[in-house]
Amino acid sequence: MKKKYTIKDIAELAGVSKGTVDRVIHKRGKVSEKAFADVSRILAEIDYKPNLIARNLKNNKIYTLCVLIPDYNLDQYWLSCKEGIKSVKQEYASFDIVIKTLLYHSKDVDSFLQKSNEVLDLKPDGVLMVPSFQKESDTIINLFANQNIVVSIFNNNITNDKIFNFVGQDLIKSGRIAAKLFDLILGEGKIAVLYIGANYKNATYFHEKEKGFRAYIKSTQTKISSTTLTFSTENLESEFLSFLKNNPDIKGLFVTNSKTYMVAELLEKHHIKNLKLIGYDLLDKNITHLKNNTIQFLIHQNAKHQIYLGLTNLIEHFMFSKTTPKNNLLPINIINSENLSSYTQKEISYS
Repeated sequence: MKKKYTIKDIAELAGVSKGTVDRVIHKRGKVSEKAFADVSRILAEIDYKPNLIARNLKNNKIYTLCVLIPDYNLDQYWLSCKEGIKSVKQEYASFDIVIKTLLYHSKDVDSFLQKSNEVLDLKPDGVLMVPSFQKESDTIINLFANQNIVVSIFNNNITNDKIFNFVGQDLIKSGRIAAKLFDLILGEGKIAVLYIGANYKNATYFHEKEKGFRAYIKSTQTKISSTTLTFSTENLESEFLSFLKNNPDIKGLFVTNSKTYMVAELLEKHHIKNLKLIGYDLLDKNITHLKNNTIQFLIHQNAKHQIYLGLTNLIEHFMFSKTTPKNNLLPINIINSENLSSYTQKEISYS
């Protein structure tokens, strides 16, 4: 008898996800040209007919997932998460999955707690969250776990044995890479490590980067040194210019979040051309300043891919009992004006 191939079988043969196979078969959503070619090749080899595909589902239960993230209407860094969630919904549209998104203010712990309680009221099967406030997040994760809610986190990691999966980068290594880049392009000099618009006390996410930055300096023979400053977005121009005036020995600026463009705008506005600038993320404004070399390097954290993987891990855990690693550590991509274009991938759209 001819073997009956499941979506899982075809996905494994093609080296893609089950959702990608579903999108190719039903001609919906977006897939890369390579994925389309790989799936099409396997379908041809097995002489695929629609009635040969059987979903490998555990049962007919409808699973509910909550996404608990900072409000992407207030911070552009998180805006790509909206697209990541949309991609997952499209990819798994044929499965019994409901995804609900709850947004909190990234600087307001009360907002975070309020939305966390709303998640508890919804009683989802799983939640993917950004633990913006370490102490409160630890408490919330325990509450979720006590309600048998599977908890995954992304973007910044915290230690809690109730966490199912973490998706993100090694932030200490990220900071080390930034220090090495300054070492390579400057050789020596004082670097300002900048926290812009962040609550320094609660910004453990940025502390890891700073820790890595300083660790590199300490562990090598470099002549690079550093100082740390926190600037508000409201008074950035006056505070920043005052700092530069009082610290003429500064040679480089390391912005620890996606607001690098705010510093680049000030450098251009005041015709400051003797400082090297390194920051994070492919926001449109950052890309503009990367192209004109006001920003020398961007370290891409790819929030869209992080949230996509986080949700996919949860879905495949529930739907297919797939084994998921405790930590999905993503590559640390170093981008400059020369390789920027390689991060634009052409896709086939069925919409």
